[in-house]
Amino acid sequence: MKSNRHCALILTAASLLPLIARDAAAQERSQIASLAGMWRFAIGDDLARANSGFNDRGWDSIAVPSPWENQGYPGYDGYAWYRKHFTVRPEWREKVLYLTLGTVDDVDEVFVNGEFIGFSGDFPPHYATAYAAAREYPLPQRLLNYAGDNVIAVRVYDQEISGGITSGSVGITQQLDPLHPAASLAGRWKIMTGDDFLWKESGYDDQYWREINVPAFWETEGMKGYDGFAWYRLHFLPPVSLQGKKLTLVLGKIDDLDETFLNGERIGRTGSARRMRDREVGGDEYRDLRAYDIPTDALRFEGDNVIAVRVLDTWRHGGIYDGPVGIVEQSKYAEWRDRQQRERRRPWDVFWDFFR
Repeated sequence: MKSNRHCALILTAASLLPLIARDAAAQERSQIASLAGMWRFAIGDDLARANSGFNDRGWDSIAVPSPWENQGYPGYDGYAWYRKHFTVRPEWREKVLYLTLGTVDDVDEVFVNGEFIGFSGDFPPHYATAYAAAREYPLPQRLLNYAGDNVIAVRVYDQEISGGITSGSVGITQQLDPLHPAASLAGRWKIMTGDDFLWKESGYDDQYWREINVPAFWETEGMKGYDGFAWYRLHFLPPVSLQGKKLTLVLGKIDDLDETFLNGERIGRTGSARRMRDREVGGDEYRDLRAYDIPTDALRFEGDNVIAVRVLDTWRHGGIYDGPVGIVEQSKYAEWRDRQQRERRRPWDVFWDFFR
């Protein structure tokens, strides 16, 4: 009898795991605006459709989310574009925002006000479907127009069966309990493809390197298709108000591995030196927030400082792609990290607590 009861408890708890996992994810984000409903839609392919000023008044209107086959396009496989006009609220200015598009069958590229913000899957000729992946893309504040119209444009390719933005939650979400650095380092950084350890030195001349937005996938910044090593560099002057405090450098999330230097000295890395040497990537480090303590007296408060980040990406997305990026006091970072860990308890932790 006891054994049967124990088995029943295990089955009951196991059945709750998907709900527990869903609730844990829901704690990280909350929707502040739904974008479900009627979107403008046209089959075919033209990159001019990504532009914010493109005239889409003559396009059809179809419901999102729902396969386009159910809305007047039965049997259609190939390229199509969606466009959605929306406004933003003044109170969103201080929020960390994401665009969610549910699932897209099969491949998509997403633009906000004409700028490329993310993609899933690969378009022909190197086609790879991502039909089952939930789309969630960071929505940079710098792209939003608080004084007027905003436009989302989604380029979609469907290979077979259902096509389009087919299911799931579609809207704008906010990060709950975001970490706000005392000194933000988001913005324009220098980048160079390749791998040379001279690039870590603070005195290295990087004036001819190209510039890139951070955070953002480097594919959205003119480097689509690039896999391998690249180095980021940033020159900055920290605020004097941080002098004498114990500090942490936060570099958001990086796809895939990194090694980070401050004024020529390594202060942290994610991924072993061997894995970087052998270009061996297969874990989930791309999900990890990078936070490296800054050694005492490492910062110069009256001169130039240089952060150099060596990044290895071996497949599809790459780079410093999500925030926050900046400097925060160690004590405040520790408090925030502990809150996050409590709120995002792993489903199996809850599972085992069920039996205690």
